[in-house]
Amino acid sequence: MNFNDILKRSSVHIAAVAIFFIISALYMYPVFSGKQLQQHDQVSFKGMSKEIVDHREKYHEEPLWTNSQFGGMPAYQISVYFKYNILKPLHRLFSLFGFVPVSYVFLCLMGAYIAFLIIGISPWLAVAGAIAYTFSSYFFTLLEAGHVAKNLAIGYLPPIIAGVYVSFRGKILLGSLITGVFLGLQLLINHFQITYYTLLIILVFGIFEFIHAIREKRLMEFVKPLPALMVAVVLAIGVNFGNFITTYEYSKYSTRGGSELRQDKGLDQEYITGWSYGIDETLTLLIPNFKGGASVGMFGINSESYELIKQNQGATKARKALATLPSYWGQQASTSGPFYVGAAVFFLFIFGLFIIKGRMKWCLLTVTVLSVLISWGYHFQWFNDLMYNYLPGFKKFRDVKMILIVADFAIPFLGVLTVHEIITGNISRKEFMRSLKYATIGLSAFLLLIILIAGSFHFESAYDEQYRAQGAEVLVDAFHKDRLALLRTDAFRSLVFVLLTATLIYIVYLKKIKTSTAILLLGSIIIIDMWTVDKRYMNAENFVPKRQYEKPFIASAADAIILQDKDLSYRVLNLSVSPFNDASTSYFHKSIGGYHGAKMSRYQDLIEKQIYPNIQNIINVFNARPTPDALDSVLTQQQVLNMLNTRYIIYNPEAPPLVNNSELGNAWFVKRYRLVDGANEEMNALSDFDASGEAIIDKRFENALSGLNPLVDSTGQISLTEYRANYLKYEARCPSQQLAVFSEIFYDKGWQAYMDGKPVDHIRANYVLRAMRVPAGEHTIEYKFHPRSYYASEKVSLASSIVFLLLFAGTLWMEWRKKVQK
Repeated sequence: MNFNDILKRSSVHIAAVAIFFIISALYMYPVFSGKQLQQHDQVSFKGMSKEIVDHREKYHEEPLWTNSQFGGMPAYQISVYFKYNILKPLHRLFSLFGFVPVSYVFLCLMGAYIAFLIIGISPWLAVAGAIAYTFSSYFFTLLEAGHVAKNLAIGYLPPIIAGVYVSFRGKILLGSLITGVFLGLQLLINHFQITYYTLLIILVFGIFEFIHAIREKRLMEFVKPLPALMVAVVLAIGVNFGNFITTYEYSKYSTRGGSELRQDKGLDQEYITGWSYGIDETLTLLIPNFKGGASVGMFGINSESYELIKQNQGATKARKALATLPSYWGQQASTSGPFYVGAAVFFLFIFGLFIIKGRMKWCLLTVTVLSVLISWGYHFQWFNDLMYNYLPGFKKFRDVKMILIVADFAIPFLGVLTVHEIITGNISRKEFMRSLKYATIGLSAFLLLIILIAGSFHFESAYDEQYRAQGAEVLVDAFHKDRLALLRTDAFRSLVFVLLTATLIYIVYLKKIKTSTAILLLGSIIIIDMWTVDKRYMNAENFVPKRQYEKPFIASAADAIILQDKDLSYRVLNLSVSPFNDASTSYFHKSIGGYHGAKMSRYQDLIEKQIYPNIQNIINVFNARPTPDALDSVLTQQQVLNMLNTRYIIYNPEAPPLVNNSELGNAWFVKRYRLVDGANEEMNALSDFDASGEAIIDKRFENALSGLNPLVDSTGQISLTEYRANYLKYEARCPSQQLAVFSEIFYDKGWQAYMDGKPVDHIRANYVLRAMRVPAGEHTIEYKFHPRSYYASEKVSLASSIVFLLLFAGTLWMEWRKKVQK
């Protein structure tokens, strides 16, 4: 095979890649005018990762820990580099070498395209299928919010499934290699919830394959791919062992691992189901505005609400108000947009249920139904109870509606298989016509019914009462009319796309047009359908100048004053924002709060049981316009905030911060300690103790304190003399043996203590802090964050990468030889 032959065979794939780049670039066109996509979670990431990035640049090492939020936490789920992962260059290739946000769309298109090629779909139909998958509206609401890792992991989902599929269809080595590569890439992204859903699809697929093997008495055909697939999975984990093991290790100590106070093993069920998808809201898969779209901003200048506000306040204020008017009337507290898979794609899915034969159809239908049932959460409580109590790993993840990404995969996947069957002519005319009639009439009749009876729906939103309380009943009536209009307009819109797709499929079957033309028309219908909906939720308005993107936070007057304090370490409580859902404070300071979905479980307990009450005490006094003495008095009483070294409290960003003179500093000696039995007693004791003179110690650390009787000695001193994110150095001087408490978060899976250069033990005190017995004399105490899990995993990753590379090369060579021999 010469170069011209290779080029000829590759030309269609080169064209597909070019099309994907053009589509991605057109959607993200503001980037070419010097703008960048402003995303909430990416802005938050800049805040929470600032200390990590600064440390990395200054010391040329991974800190693996940050003190910038929640008093301190591992950096594993924020920002960490692993050196020996062989798949990083491949991910950079799929990511267009960091050309964001164009790469976000491009990667997803490429992942789906490769998957369709793997299962035997023709390249041009694979292009249309990739567009159908990628332009699901949820993926763009993810991008708008900044859930980039989630989006990238979703992009790698289809080829993983495709690899498993072809492994069970005889291409064991090639399928296993594909599975291993793309599972490795997905694990590299480090979003285990998406990987969990990927494995759930594979589990259902495996069950159908197993049942088929038993029925056909071909059990060995089911067993044969398993060893190769297991090797692929092990190597994918091995290459990403750093991500895997550190996340696994930390998960036991994070909110995902449960709370010792409740003695559970995962997230609270109410928390998991807090964003359940409404049962009727599932119809957004077909009708995007069935529940009003996003929480706000969906009404236009032709709406009743706009006209009403315009009449009373003028056009300018009416236009501004449009962005804040509540269009959503579903049961979630708020939403960025619906799960819309496209009316054209949904029609192909329904049509496929009639004409596709075999277990793959039933597998795709099963995972679709399963994802819908799980997404209903507390609206379908008995089923949710079943999943929560018996499905392994289920309680580790929040936001059950996210599982609808499984439907977002299965629906277009079956839709493409349907078109493939029609094009290849594997369906009899009688079966085709009957199925087309059922699918078209059934779906069209349903949409017409929605249009006709929509006026009888109740369009009440949780936001409406706020307007009624202000005497705006007439405006609420306008909201209801506008929500009805949104629903009817989109239902009619979906009907049009269903009829267009049905007509095209009919013409294709009769061979009235060329296959290439038909696929081009189908792709055009799909992208017009999806693009116009996606632009409702992520468009040019989401882009900001590059300078604003790179420096999203501007120091306030309060920040500027605090930054003048050059002490090595102290903490800030910012009450001018939601302190435990905010990363801006972490950008400038070491924050009591922060923004993260997997903070340390014990710190979350402390927030709920102690920090919130401490804050409320301060607010109550502050609202009474107290004297400076009254403020000092209340601050002195907030023992938990004081033990956390909370030196500054921001109550107004443009005013000087409140200075807390009662904070206890970086470390101190206590006069006594109190032993308590278990987490609940330890937490309760914090409500009634003097943090400056007493330490609360769990009995499990009793042996470490054997024989210790700290004596009151005012001459004893301990102070922090050197600070880095992963290294703390103290100088201590005490005439007699003492118990020191350190205002640092206890995490014994990495923090190691040294005294005068020799390893020593340290224990937990006051539920979250560190403590250590210090003998008489002068001593240098050091804490180094050196987690064995990270450093050992690097060796595993290196070894796995080498093996992976050899197997990759060997498999490709064997596949090439097979083709040459043919």
